[in-house]
Amino acid sequence: MTDLPGPAANYCYRHPGRQSFILCQRCGRTICPECQTQAAVGVVCPECMKEQRRNAPRTKPAVLTRLTGSGAPVVMYSLIGVTLFVFVLQLIPGLGLTDRFFYAGIFSYPGFFEPWRMLTSVFLHSTGFIFHVLLNMYMLWIFGPQLEAMLGRWRFLVLYLLGGLAGSLGVLFLADPRVGVVGASGAIFGLVGAMLVIQRRLGGNTTQLLVLLGINFVIGFLPGVNIAWQAHLGGLVGGAILGLIFVQTRQRSQAKLQIALVVLFAAVLIALSCVKLLA
Repeated sequence: MTDLPGPAANYCYRHPGRQSFILCQRCGRTICPECQTQAAVGVVCPECMKEQRRNAPRTKPAVLTRLTGSGAPVVMYSLIGVTLFVFVLQLIPGLGLTDRFFYAGIFSYPGFFEPWRMLTSVFLHSTGFIFHVLLNMYMLWIFGPQLEAMLGRWRFLVLYLLGGLAGSLGVLFLADPRVGVVGASGAIFGLVGAMLVIQRRLGGNTTQLLVLLGINFVIGFLPGVNIAWQAHLGGLVGGAILGLIFVQTRQRSQAKLQIALVVLFAAVLIALSCVKLLA
C-alpha cells in the first residue's frame, strides 16, 4: 500500500471529508468511527474485517452442535419429528391416513391380513385428543436421550420399532380384534421396559422408574379412558427382553451374538404376528 501524503493521512480512506487519527491495526489506514470494527486489540477497517471473516475457520453454531453433534439424540429427534408430521397429515380432511394405517387384531386374520399396520399405527395418534400425541412425545423426550446415549442410535431405533411391534402383538392376543388402536404407547413402554432392565442389571436406582411405570400402567385400566393397556403390556415385555439382550451382550467381543439374538427376537415377533393365519 502506498503511503498517503501527510495531510491526506489524517482523513478516513473511505470518507475523505472526515478527519480521523485512528489507524486500522492490520493495514494501517486511517478510518473514521463509522468504519471502525472493534477487534481483540484496537480496531480494523471494513476490508480487513471481510478478509478476516473469509479466512476464519467455519464452525457450527452451538445450537446446531448440540442438535447434530456426535452425542446428540438424533434418532429421538427424528422419531418426534416424523410422528408430529404424521399427526398433522392426519388432520387434513380427505387423506384418510388414520383409516388406512391404524391397527386392529382383525388385520392379522385371513382375508384381512395387513401386517404393516402393526408398525404404521405406532406413528398415528388420536386426532380428537391432542394430549395423546403430546404425552407420548413427552415420554419419548424423557427416556430417549439417555437410552440413545447408552445403546447407540441403531440399537435405540431397533428398540423403539420392535417395542412398537410387541405392543401391537399385545393388542392382537389380548384385545377385541374389532377394536382399532393408534399411538406410540407400545414403543414408549418398550423403552421403559428396556431402561428398567438395564438399570437393574447395572445396579442403578429404579424406584422412580417403577413408580412412573405403575402410574401409567394403572391409568390404562381406568374406565372411560380408552387406552390400550394391551399395547402397554406387550411393549413393556418386548422392551424388557431387548434390554436384557443388550445389557448381557454389551462386550465388544459379543457384538455378533447380540446381532444374532436381536434378529432372532425380531423373527419371533414376526412369526407371532402371522399366527392367526394358521388358526
